[in-house]
Amino acid sequence: MKCEPFSITSKPQLQVMEKIKVIKNRSDIGAGTRGSDMGIDAIEIAAINCGSDFFNRYDYVDVETENDVVYQKQKAPFAKRIGKVLTVCTRLAEIVKSTLIDNQFPLVLSGDHSSALGTISGVKTAFPDKRLGVIWIDAHADIHSPYTTPSGNIHGMPLAAALADDNMDRKINNLQEETDKNWEGMKNIGGISPKILPNDLVYFGVRDTEEPEEYVMAKNGIKNYRVDEIRHRGVDVCVNETLSKLSDCELIYISFDVDSMDCDLISKGTGTPVSKGFDQEEVKQIINKIIESGKVSCIEVVEVNPCLDDKGNTMAETAFDVINDFTSSIEKHCIK
Repeated sequence: MKCEPFSITSKPQLQVMEKIKVIKNRSDIGAGTRGSDMGIDAIEIAAINCGSDFFNRYDYVDVETENDVVYQKQKAPFAKRIGKVLTVCTRLAEIVKSTLIDNQFPLVLSGDHSSALGTISGVKTAFPDKRLGVIWIDAHADIHSPYTTPSGNIHGMPLAAALADDNMDRKINNLQEETDKNWEGMKNIGGISPKILPNDLVYFGVRDTEEPEEYVMAKNGIKNYRVDEIRHRGVDVCVNETLSKLSDCELIYISFDVDSMDCDLISKGTGTPVSKGFDQEEVKQIINKIIESGKVSCIEVVEVNPCLDDKGNTMAETAFDVINDFTSSIEKHCIK
């Protein structure tokens, strides 16, 4: 599907949506490891194998990808393939925006987590006058910029772009002019920058961070509910605190990276697996409790990589179990 140039042309009023629309974004060019482009198909196979007609129940749209760029020489070591990531994020933003304007709930299934910038941009530009809260369920903070990244992989940068925070206090890289231009483009998708405020971002399960990310989190007071804290205090307490913190936000976007789950308990079927994470029942409880607020306008699921799964298709099967479960909550609380 090819989209028209991205622009803000209307400001719809937020309302209860009429139905769910599945958006399939098979891009994996923001990751350091190939394979998450096949994650959506692996989830669909998991649904078929358990006898579910889930993917026949909802309208869907495929986002045009740029995955062939991996065969080209790398020109931006501190933001790998950034020009094509910008292209894909812009396409995804337009589709998310039009889905919301059409009064449908965007359920986004993506490859790597760089896509979240496109999704956040789409929600924000559909409702530019609304304050957007982000709940990031992930093992990683994904708040590097090209100036601070040790890897150059853009799936570690979507929140820095959404916050328009380069974190120059921790700069270690000097960017080429073209990289800087594309990074500014990413921060300004849809003509709104920043998309979110630091106070409107809450982490769940982040446990693998680097010093520049920790610095940004501490500087801005970004709350991270670690796995052990949630187990000690309870899901309801932590989610209620989060919703209170985001009380001034009219909209909430949930981003669920499957590496938030324990790779030893579930599987290693994701690009950057980390031990000591959530189990799938805890993730269900967290997401369903947030949905009950009635503010959730979009959910995204990312980073299933069947090429790395050490237990068959277990990560995709687990992801589908979570998706199937919270979709029922969406239909109850977000669909009229």
